[in-house]
Amino acid sequence: MLFGKNRAAGPEWLVVGLGNPGEKYENTRHNVGFLTVDELAERARVPVQKLKYRALTNTVELGGARALLMKPVTYMNLSGEAVGQAARFYKIPPERVLVISDDVSLPLGKLRIRKSGSAGGHNGLKNIIQHLGTDQFPRVKIGVGEKPHPDYDMADWVLSRFTGEDLKTITQAVKRAADAVECFVREGPDKAMNRFNG
Repeated sequence: MLFGKNRAAGPEWLVVGLGNPGEKYENTRHNVGFLTVDELAERARVPVQKLKYRALTNTVELGGARALLMKPVTYMNLSGEAVGQAARFYKIPPERVLVISDDVSLPLGKLRIRKSGSAGGHNGLKNIIQHLGTDQFPRVKIGVGEKPHPDYDMADWVLSRFTGEDLKTITQAVKRAADAVECFVREGPDKAMNRFNG
């Protein structure tokens, strides 16, 4: 009996929301990963504020499994440092490292679940691929819309805040993304992809 208890002590999943720490970046397009982790934490009534592995973390019960929720505090382009450390420490395989990120190629509020894939120009994902040594980890991407016109600076766009109708749309999308994470852990990637890839 005791063995079972000990074995269950560590998380079986890492659920990583990507974003940038600090008030300056709150509610920006680049931070929808953080918002989704906050939503999951709120549902579990557990604050994500323990600083471990260069991330704010806490362990929750999620979709019938133990998951470590993570919000890296390294800034976006070094997110892999936090993810790599935690994955190595808990010996969690890449297919159980679920990363939530923003995606500028998806329409605002649209979700796309993938089992693996390239970084698609996303610096946070690029760094995680580097630190895990593979792109074979699942992700939930949340559409934040394309930049308004070609000359618009991409950094300015992803660091812009949601307002008005966009804010309403993204608030709903974050709730659906949290549902998608729960579904992914509980029922596996195919069910989650069928249900949430609009």
